[in-house]
Amino acid sequence: MLTVLTLAGAARAESAGGLQWTAPAGWKSQPQRPMRAATYAVPAAAGDKEDGEVAVFYFGAGQGGGVDANLQRWVSQFETSAKPQTAKKTMNGLPVTTIDLSGTYLAAAGPMSPTKTSKPGYRLRGAIVEGPQGGVFFKFTGPAKTVAAGQAAFDKMLGGIRR
Repeated sequence: MLTVLTLAGAARAESAGGLQWTAPAGWKSQPQRPMRAATYAVPAAAGDKEDGEVAVFYFGAGQGGGVDANLQRWVSQFETSAKPQTAKKTMNGLPVTTIDLSGTYLAAAGPMSPTKTSKPGYRLRGAIVEGPQGGVFFKFTGPAKTVAAGQAAFDKMLGGIRR
């Protein structure tokens, strides 16, 4: 279940899986999509032709696979020779695993579509937050410059996640 609360007409506090976060004011909330608790468009950085996207997934307690399986799924969505950067930390008492990788993103043409579109020069910043009702998955993808420009806002949102 996703809860949305408008705060002063800009930032939105949202929740899934027993966790609550506040989306940055500059991100545009997108219509509901299958398997997602929330989706945000992150404005393109100067010179980039596409916006970035932050997709938040929550499948329910014990659903959606473990941390390592999801990290591998995200890595398999990229063609890259670079090793993904991963880290484990605790934020507000919650275990969080992060990933950062760049390369050619093999984006799905649609939900559950086997067709992929190659997008060179893309980056993924992701976080899996182990909440009280299961994992909540935050996946930020887009052109590398756009993801770099949105990194501070993404990190701030993650740092504010609470039960």
